[in-house]
Amino acid sequence: MLQDDNAPNRRIGITLVCLTTLLFALLDTCAKWLVKDLPVFQVVWMRFVSHVFIASALLAPVYGRELLRVHDVRLQALRGGMLGVMTALNFWALQYLQLAETGAIQFSVPLLIALLSAWWLGERLDARRWLAIAAGLGGVLLIMRPWTGAFHPALLLSMGNALMYASFNILTRRMAATESPASMQLMSAIGAAVIIAPFGLAQWRTPADITTWAVIGLTGLCGGLGHYCVAKAHRYATAATLGPFLYQQILYMTLLGWLVFAQVPDALVVAGAAVVVASGLYLLWLEIRSR
Repeated sequence: MLQDDNAPNRRIGITLVCLTTLLFALLDTCAKWLVKDLPVFQVVWMRFVSHVFIASALLAPVYGRELLRVHDVRLQALRGGMLGVMTALNFWALQYLQLAETGAIQFSVPLLIALLSAWWLGERLDARRWLAIAAGLGGVLLIMRPWTGAFHPALLLSMGNALMYASFNILTRRMAATESPASMQLMSAIGAAVIIAPFGLAQWRTPADITTWAVIGLTGLCGGLGHYCVAKAHRYATAATLGPFLYQQILYMTLLGWLVFAQVPDALVVAGAAVVVASGLYLLWLEIRSR
């Protein structure tokens, strides 16, 4: 439930969402580092196993039995499966792509949500919204460059992740009417861990050193704490207030890509990312005006 909409609460919400963007950037950085030496499905499975333990420790004292209260088992299972698959797509793409590339494509999600909402839910889009969506998808094409030798097939994995994440958000919106946010947070991680387990265990390769185990734990911490912070942020501020601050994640991912992997995005990736972010912010501004 949203707290009173006042300046102190908005500042708390903004602080929490800023922390969320840093945590998710760190999560992707850890994943990219891990998949250099470990199988993708093993990394995904360990990420969710550690997420379940950390999220339980954080949420159980606050929500108690509410964590285990489920109204629609099938939708919870579907949401967990989607979370597992889109995480696997993202980690797989990170084996080959820069953090800035996957991050920029990820920010096409608000545009894809608008597009899928018009298709699935019958929501009407005016000419300005169609223009924002078209421009944002044009920015994605600048990043992917399918017409040049710079195109890498892993970009399709990242785009698949973005499409699934948009569908994931629409499903979450539907489930919010009957399922508690706390239950969805934990159950989606449990569902993903269960579904990915056969693939992760089949590829198991024991990490060689304590550093690798520490990074695995950090993925769970960043994932669990990140989901917790973003859920808490929406209790203190509206989505319209928080939306613009989500885009700072691309800055963190670019900086971490440079610091950890010595990777710097080229001019077309930067231009495409700018177009995607600008289109998303314009779409958000239109929503704020319409309300």
